[in-house]
Amino acid sequence: MTGVLAQMSALILCGMALQRLQPLGIDPERLRRAVTGLVFNALLPALVLSALWGAGAHPQGWKISLFGAATVLFGLSAALCLDRALRLDRRQTGATLLGIAFSNVTFLGLPVLERLFGPELARPIVIQIDLFSTAPLVFTLGVYIASRYGEVRANLSTALRALLLNPPLWTAFAALMLGDFDIPRPAVLEPLLETAASAVAPLMLLALGLGLRWNSWRKENTRLVALASGLKLIALPLFGLSLTHGLGIAGDTRAALVLEAGMPSMLLGIVYCDRYRLDTELYAMLATTTTLLALVSLPAWHLLLGTFIGSPA
Repeated sequence: MTGVLAQMSALILCGMALQRLQPLGIDPERLRRAVTGLVFNALLPALVLSALWGAGAHPQGWKISLFGAATVLFGLSAALCLDRALRLDRRQTGATLLGIAFSNVTFLGLPVLERLFGPELARPIVIQIDLFSTAPLVFTLGVYIASRYGEVRANLSTALRALLLNPPLWTAFAALMLGDFDIPRPAVLEPLLETAASAVAPLMLLALGLGLRWNSWRKENTRLVALASGLKLIALPLFGLSLTHGLGIAGDTRAALVLEAGMPSMLLGIVYCDRYRLDTELYAMLATTTTLLALVSLPAWHLLLGTFIGSPA
């Protein structure tokens, strides 16, 4: 696990270096948007098609979706408890709710799980938890939270349009329908889909490095970020470990889901904080801190999972 994260950290560091050095005058934010746009609109649909066409959805798909939704709701509950204890202002509360509840299950989760468990196990799990659990909640509940605690009212029709015009989601439906009608995948598409799918993980890591904000550090936010990071990287995986036991999920699938629960805050939250005028600096500090700490916490969780549930990965 340490070796896996070391290799992945190199790509994140490349993104960070591009952000800091800006070679040839390249705007790092425009580059990040271009990379994420390419991944989201072209490469990720290819990965979804490669994983689901013929193989179908994960056999425990509904349990994985339930796990994803329950983890988000637990994160919201934990964040509300933190809000009550520290008496945060509304903008801080909204940023904290988003930062604890919603994880980077795809941009960091997919590369980690692929390297640990292989694409055959990792991709269906990430697709299931992202497209059929986390993403719908981000575009609905996430928008509601940002609007409720921010200074700008949400346009729910825009949020629903973003959810419905989601290329990976529609690709997943198409792939499942093709499988249900026993339409075989043409052999000529195999190398094309696999090449596109294999590019997703490294580009996601590069975009992650480009998206981290190093100018967001504020001394007054240190205690809040430390406590929120503890909930994000310790309490949520503990909840996930208990929930997978209750759902009867075992083996590598259980280990993968617990690691997904322990992923850092999603970077999309920075966009939400900017758009709805939440505490963007707090969220950026939390996302950056949890991403860096995850490089330590994820190997620790992997070691614990191997010890206590016997994951062979």
